[in-house]
Amino acid sequence: MTASARTDDIAFLKARVALLADFNDERLRELAAGSRIETYDAGDIIVYAGDELHFLAIILDGKIAASVPNADGTNQLLGELDPGETFGEMALMSGDPGVADFAAAERSRVMLVPLTLFQSHIMAEPRALQHISRTIGARLQKIMSDPLKAAAVTRKEDVAGLLELKSERAERILVLNCGSSSLKYTFFDTEHPAKTIRGNIERIGADGYASAFAAMLKDLKDPSTITVVGHRVVHGGEKFTNAVLIDDDVLREIEALSPLAPLHNPVNVAGIREARRVFPSVPHIAVFDTAFHATLPSQAFLYGLPNEFYVKKGVRRYGFHGSSHGYVALAAAQFLKRRPRELKIISCHLGSGASVCAIDHGRSVDTSMGFTPGEGLIMGTRCGDLDAGIITFLQRDNGMTAAQLDELLNKKSGLLGLSGISNDMREVEKAAEGGDANALTALKTFCYRVRKYIGAYVAAMGGLDVVIFTAGIGQGSAGVRAIALQGLGCMGIRLDESRNREARGAKEIHRISTDDSLVTVLVVPTDEERMIARETLRALSRDYLARASEACRTEAVPIEVSAHHIHLAQKDVEALFGAGHQLTKASDLSQPGQFACKEQLSIVGPKGRVERVRVLGPARKATQVEIAMTEQFKLGIQPPIRESGDINGSPGCTLEGPAGSVTLDKGVICALRHIHMTPADALRYGLKDKCNVRVRVPGDRELLFGDVRIRVDPSFALAMHIDTDEANAANLGKGAQGFIDGIQREG
Repeated sequence: MTASARTDDIAFLKARVALLADFNDERLRELAAGSRIETYDAGDIIVYAGDELHFLAIILDGKIAASVPNADGTNQLLGELDPGETFGEMALMSGDPGVADFAAAERSRVMLVPLTLFQSHIMAEPRALQHISRTIGARLQKIMSDPLKAAAVTRKEDVAGLLELKSERAERILVLNCGSSSLKYTFFDTEHPAKTIRGNIERIGADGYASAFAAMLKDLKDPSTITVVGHRVVHGGEKFTNAVLIDDDVLREIEALSPLAPLHNPVNVAGIREARRVFPSVPHIAVFDTAFHATLPSQAFLYGLPNEFYVKKGVRRYGFHGSSHGYVALAAAQFLKRRPRELKIISCHLGSGASVCAIDHGRSVDTSMGFTPGEGLIMGTRCGDLDAGIITFLQRDNGMTAAQLDELLNKKSGLLGLSGISNDMREVEKAAEGGDANALTALKTFCYRVRKYIGAYVAAMGGLDVVIFTAGIGQGSAGVRAIALQGLGCMGIRLDESRNREARGAKEIHRISTDDSLVTVLVVPTDEERMIARETLRALSRDYLARASEACRTEAVPIEVSAHHIHLAQKDVEALFGAGHQLTKASDLSQPGQFACKEQLSIVGPKGRVERVRVLGPARKATQVEIAMTEQFKLGIQPPIRESGDINGSPGCTLEGPAGSVTLDKGVICALRHIHMTPADALRYGLKDKCNVRVRVPGDRELLFGDVRIRVDPSFALAMHIDTDEANAANLGKGAQGFIDGIQREG
C-alpha cells in the first residue's frame, strides 16, 4: 500500500534517523515529498538479491530482515533493521545489484527515497556522507567477520538483470534510427515491458522525415506518454565516448563529425532535429556506434601513417556496430551466468555490414572496422580489407575518380562483386549449392576472412572464452558458421554440427559448441534498439548526477604517479628472499595500510630485464607485476591494460631476488588509470564503484584523460593514479590535480 508522508513522519526523520540529523526542516520536507511510503505485511519481500536498486529505504515502523538465499533454497540471515535504520546505501556507492533479500519481519512502513533525489541532497551534507561511509564499513566488517555470512554474500553475483531496462521512475523510451531513406523506431516502457512497439518506414521522400514521423506517431497510438528519446548516431569521433544528452552544442559537434561518416551523420542530425521539433519537451539522448570502441589501445587504433594525420585529422580506427557488440556480450554473459569482466569474447556481427570485435573483460580491445565501416570483413557490397596500392593503381591505370572508387568499394564489391549474383548471403549460398563457382568462391572467401579475424583476436587477447555469432548472416546461416570455424579445434573451438543446424534462424540464444569444447560458441540474436534504450537510461542518470554534483566542478583530485612495482604473494616472498622472510616497510604510501618495501627485485622477460624494481606491501593473495609501456618493449612483454588484481590471461615473467627466482605464468599488467575514493567521496562526486570517467587537468595545455576507473572502498584515500610514461608525456609533476569532467561508462 502506497501513501504520502505524514507530519509525524517528518518529525520522526529528524529525531530518529541519524543519517538525516543535520537536515533542516525544508530539506526533510523535500525528501518526503519526493518519496513514497509503502506498507509491508510480515513476509513481504521489499527487495530481492540481484535486483537493481533505485532508492534508499528508511524504516519508519516495524522490522526488516536482511538475508541471502543459499544454493539449497534456504536463507542465511544477515541481520535485522529497526525503525530509523536504512538500507540501499551500497547501491549509492557501487551501482551493483543488491546482495541480499530485504523482507518485512513484521508489519512495517518504509519510506523509499529515489536515489537521484537523495544524492542531490546528500552531496551537500558532509556529515551525512560520513555517516553513510561508517554505516557501510561497519556492516561489511560485521558480515565479513562471520565466515558463513561472508561466504553467502561473496558468491558469484547474479547477472540475470544485465539487459533489463530499469530506472527509478517509469520511463517510456522512443529509440530512433534514422537512415538515408528509412526510419526505424522502437518504443519501450520500463513499467510494462510487454508493450514494446517496433516499426520501420522506408522510401522516405523528398520532404524528409516529416511524413515518416507522422506515420510513426500514428502507429505509436499515444506518443504523448513518451518521456525520453534515444537516437542512434553512427560516428562520435574521439569526442563522444558515451551516450550524451543532446543540446544545440552537442548537435553542432555531431554535425561537425560528418566528414568521418558522410553517409550517416548528416541524416542522423536531420532526424534529431525533426524529433526535437516533434518532442520538444522531453530529453533527447545520442548513443554512438563508435562509443563502445573508445577503449581500444593505441596499438589497435593507430594506422602506420605519419602521426600528424591522427593528431590533426583524426585518422584512426574508430570501429562501428558498437551497440550490437555491446548487447550480445552482455547477453552472452547473462546466458552463461558469468560477469562480463570475467570473459574474453569474440563477437562476429555478420550482416550486410559485418565486423568482428575482440572484447576482453568487458572492454573492446580491437575491431575489424576502422576509420570507416569499409575496413575488415567482406560484406554485402563492401570489399573490406584492401591493399591501398590498389586504389592508386585504379586511379592511375583506369582513370577512376574518387566518386567512382567510392561507388566501386562500397556498393559494387563484397559478396555482390565476387559472386556476380547478389549481396544477399542467402542467394549466394543457394547458388553455391547449385554449383555456381563464383558463388562458392564468394562464400569461402567471406568465411575465410571471418576465420582469420577470429584467429588474430585469440592471439591479441591471449586466450578466448566465447565466440558469438549475431545479425542476419550470423544468426541465419549454419553453413557460414560451420565454414568460419573449420580448423579452429587447435584453439579449443569445437562445433556441434547438430546444434549448429538446429540454431538456424534462432530467435533465442543457442549454444552450438560441443559439451567438451574449451571455448563456448553461441548464436545470440542482437537487439541494438534495446541497447540504445539501456544507454539512454544510463545517460539520463549520469546527466542528473553530473548536474547535481558541485564537487565535480569545484573539488580537485590529486594526481599521483605510479612507477613500476611488484606485489608479492607470501610464498613468493619466501622463494625470493628466504624462508620465513617478511616484507620490510621503507615508507608509507598514500593509500592507508599500503607501503613501499625495502625489498627490490629484477624483472626478466623474453627480450631483456629491468633492475631494482620496488616491492609494495603488504603481501597479497597473488603476485602481480605492474610495468609502464616503455618497459614492455625493454622486457619483450605486452601485457593487457587491466584493473589491479585482474590478472587472468595476462603474460608472465621471471622475478629474481637475493635468495632465488620465481617464474610466473601470469601476473604482468599495465595498470588501468584509476581513482581511489571512499564511499563518501563517491557520493559527493555522484559516482559509483567501477564506473569510468574523464578527468580534466587544467594548465597551459589542458589535458583530458579518458577511461579512468573509479575504485571505491572505505579504506581508500582520494587520489588518481597514472603510470610514469603518461605522466612524462603529459609533463605532470608533483602536486598535479585534475577535475572529474564526466562519466563515460557506469560500472
